[in-house]
Amino acid sequence: MEQARHAASTKRHARHELQNRRKRKPVFLRMMGVLLVAGAALACFGFWRFQTPGIVLGPFEDEPSTAESVPPPEPEPQPVTTTLRFSATGDNLIHAPIYKQAARRAAEGQRYNFDYCYEHLLDFYAAQDVNWINQETLCSKELEPSTYPCFSTPGECAEALYRAGIRVFSLSNNHTYDKGAKGIAATLRFWDEMPEDVVTTGLWYGESDYDTIPLQTVNGVTIAYLSYTDHTNGIPQSNAMTANVIYTGQRDVMEQQVRRARELADFVVVGVHWGVEDSHKITQTQRDLAQQLSDWGADVILGTHPHVVQDAEWKTSVDGRQTFVAYSLGNFLSTQSKPDQLIGSILTLELNKTTDPDGSVHCAVASPQLYPTVTHYDAGKSNVRTYLFRDYTSELAQAHGVRAAYPSFGIEYIQNVLQTNINSAFLALA
Repeated sequence: MEQARHAASTKRHARHELQNRRKRKPVFLRMMGVLLVAGAALACFGFWRFQTPGIVLGPFEDEPSTAESVPPPEPEPQPVTTTLRFSATGDNLIHAPIYKQAARRAAEGQRYNFDYCYEHLLDFYAAQDVNWINQETLCSKELEPSTYPCFSTPGECAEALYRAGIRVFSLSNNHTYDKGAKGIAATLRFWDEMPEDVVTTGLWYGESDYDTIPLQTVNGVTIAYLSYTDHTNGIPQSNAMTANVIYTGQRDVMEQQVRRARELADFVVVGVHWGVEDSHKITQTQRDLAQQLSDWGADVILGTHPHVVQDAEWKTSVDGRQTFVAYSLGNFLSTQSKPDQLIGSILTLELNKTTDPDGSVHCAVASPQLYPTVTHYDAGKSNVRTYLFRDYTSELAQAHGVRAAYPSFGIEYIQNVLQTNINSAFLALA
């Protein structure tokens, strides 16, 4: 019986083993199956990855790049433009009430303090790169101050202008010879002692000095400065004078200088003391000389002397350049007594220097604007100072000392003078 049970168990074990062998596949076949399944999954994932909108995945670390890395093309060289903001101010004409008030305002250890006169222009000048002015009177610290008709001004006045931002001073006008040889020598010594960044023009050490053109370079832009005057109030040059002006009648010398300046500088700025005093009318002589200066090489022409404002215009030179001419900037600071003598203007414009990739240079004047100014004084010509018209108020106008003789003076009067005599294209009232 026992033998029979053992034989049955042996048969069942053999049958189960046979069945298990039938169920198990060889190892290599099972591995191949796994690989085939994995490959199919990867293929499906790749198709989904590239076909599903909005899904962007980077390549697998072991996925070879199918595109070569190509550097971006070098940008084309572009022209480079440097722009200077330039301003020009009219006649700084220092009468006795001005230097006497400066003496009263001086602190301990000072002789004079003129800062009060110019304090309302500080922000305006600070916004410019270059500021030019017609210094109508001789400045020194040697001569006693004097007023009309032969002026002498304390050097502290020019120092105040320097602190206000002025760096270029035109010295050629009808009052340059007011104090003779002594005045010329004293003013030359004064200007020689001013800071190195001060530029003066209009006085020359004789004919041998005529080729010495005053130059100023700012941010890589070079400006040449020249200035001339119609006359010197009948006072002739003496042999004792160590320097002299050049008169507008010396056209050959002017042409020589302007052409030389054109060779040396990017821009040529010429101041001319011309025209008829107290007249808003531009003479034909002024227009003709402006055209000649443009043809010789001037880019900007700054007119002074009439003590009132005159109009401005563009001139086209023989070689096609555009020259801007302001025929009269009027008074900047004075105690003259007529309403129109108390209205001036400050010219602003852009000097644009463009350098092309090939190294060629193009220069152009742009965006000229005339900003009106008002010289204000209280009764008795006291507390003299200058304002931009945009900062001048009706209350100030009503308190102006000139109204004692000219009660019509006021904001409307000033606007009328400006709009009557200056082209609206250039007039900046606000």
